[in-house]
Amino acid sequence: MKQTIIAVINQKGGVGKTTTAVNLAAQLAAQETPVLLVDLDPQGNATSGLGLGKDSARHTTYEVLLGQATLEQAVLSTNREGLYIVPANANLAAAEVELVGMLQRELALKTALQVAAFEYVIIDCPPALGLLTINALTAANAILIPVQSEYYALEGLGQLLDTVQRVKQALNPNLDLLGVLLTMYDKRTSLSEQVMQELKNHFADKLFKTVIPRNVRLAEAPSFGKTIFEHDRWSKGARSYKQFAKEVAKRVNG
Repeated sequence: MKQTIIAVINQKGGVGKTTTAVNLAAQLAAQETPVLLVDLDPQGNATSGLGLGKDSARHTTYEVLLGQATLEQAVLSTNREGLYIVPANANLAAAEVELVGMLQRELALKTALQVAAFEYVIIDCPPALGLLTINALTAANAILIPVQSEYYALEGLGQLLDTVQRVKQALNPNLDLLGVLLTMYDKRTSLSEQVMQELKNHFADKLFKTVIPRNVRLAEAPSFGKTIFEHDRWSKGARSYKQFAKEVAKRVNG
C-alpha cells in the first residue's frame, strides 16, 4: 500500500490549518479510504473539533512520541466512517522539552508511524517551527501549507521553506511540497486577489486551484465538535473542502 503522510503546516496561527487538516481528513475518509489524523498541536483543536474530549483519552500524541504508548494504543475511532485520530492535549507542550534529551529525537514520530496501516496520515502541526514540527516534517512525505489571504500572508513563508529544505537535506530526502492552499478568501476585496497573485508568482502550479472562502459555517463547525460536512454540508465551505480533497487525491495519485 502506498502511504501518503501529509504535514499541514504554517508557523503562523489562525490561517485555517486545523480546519484544513480536519476537513481534508474527513473528506478523504468519506471516499472509503481509511485516514489517520494526528493531532500534533498542544492546543488539541483537531481533537476537540471532532467532538472528542481533550482529557478523556488515555493515550495521546505525547505518550506516543515519548515511547510510553504504541500508536495502536493511542488511535481512537471518531465515529465517522474510516476516520481515526491520535488525540492531543496540553501535555504535548512538555514533549517539546522532554524530547530534547532523547536520542534521535527528530525521528520519534516517524518511528511511531511505521506501523500505521492507513493510506493517508494527516498531521496537524503546531503554529511554531520547534521540535514537534521537525518531527512532523521528518515523518511526512508531503507538505501542505494553508495561507490566509491577508496582508502579511507571505511573511514567514521563507523561513518555513528554509526549515523544510534543511529537514529535507539532513533528515528526510522524501519530503516534497504537495501544495499551498489559499484560505479565508474574500473575492470582494482586492487584497485577496493580490495575495492570490503573489502566491501564483511564488508557487506557480503548486498553488491549489481550489480556494477556501471566508465562511461563517466553517468557523462555527469546530465549536460543535463537527466537520463542516456534518455541520452544513451545503455551505460554501463544505463544497470547497470537498473540491479540495479531490484535488489533493489527484496530486497524490497523479
